[in-house]
Amino acid sequence: MSDRRQWLPEGVFEGQCAIVTGGGTGLGLEVSTRLGRLGARVACVSRDTTHHRDLLARGEEFGFEVLSRELDVRDYRAVRRVVREIGERWGRIDILVNNAAGNFVRPALLLPPKAFETVIDIALVGVFTMSREVALQMRKTGGAIVNISAPYARDGKPGVVHSVCAKAGVEAMTRSLAAEWAELGIRVNAVSPGPFTSEGAADRLWPSEEIEQAVKEQIPLGRFGRAEEIAELVCLLAGPATPWVTGSILLADGGWSLPRPLVEGADQRILRRRRQ
Repeated sequence: MSDRRQWLPEGVFEGQCAIVTGGGTGLGLEVSTRLGRLGARVACVSRDTTHHRDLLARGEEFGFEVLSRELDVRDYRAVRRVVREIGERWGRIDILVNNAAGNFVRPALLLPPKAFETVIDIALVGVFTMSREVALQMRKTGGAIVNISAPYARDGKPGVVHSVCAKAGVEAMTRSLAAEWAELGIRVNAVSPGPFTSEGAADRLWPSEEIEQAVKEQIPLGRFGRAEEIAELVCLLAGPATPWVTGSILLADGGWSLPRPLVEGADQRILRRRRQ
């Protein structure tokens, strides 16, 4: 966690309760930590509770409450049970961050149908199941749901067709549920982060220094994002600073998804020459 300038005041989520799926590692850990440090109680749910150790330690260090629960978002009965338990324990659920996902690089011709189905079940069906069960609790008080998408949901990307399809569905779901649940006082948005550094990301997505450098060269701002930067955006959409924002997909990718001719074309070369 860096000491960068932060947008949200301490205590902004005081008295609120949040659920973060996959909240113990990578981006989920940073989101959970930031929510907690801003005053929220945080329920961290994932398939392996040993992944919650770092978050539990941060909760002790920074003084926020962490509830650790085992949950596979593909199991809708388990989702219903755990969400109801959290709602009964805390009396309310104000924030849901749908962060759980499954992603890896695999050519489509080598992708078993079962692997495709598994990713869809986690990253699309699981998002709906969590959102539905939490919304049944949220409709009492209103709240905010923030989904995690990816830039390739819009444009596609070779090697990750399973994740592309899941995230495209998540973005459509985000807009649809935002329209449907607005009258319940529930805002639904998504953050779409480009390449960013987090635990395990490099091994899955750019396993060599050569590939890592090639990816970095495609980012106009010249660096990978940081997980804590993305977490700040998630909290922004979940908080009181954005009460009139719903159905939005917030892109944060350092310019990575800009059209290549716009970034690398003749106009840019002309401008560089004139700046010299």
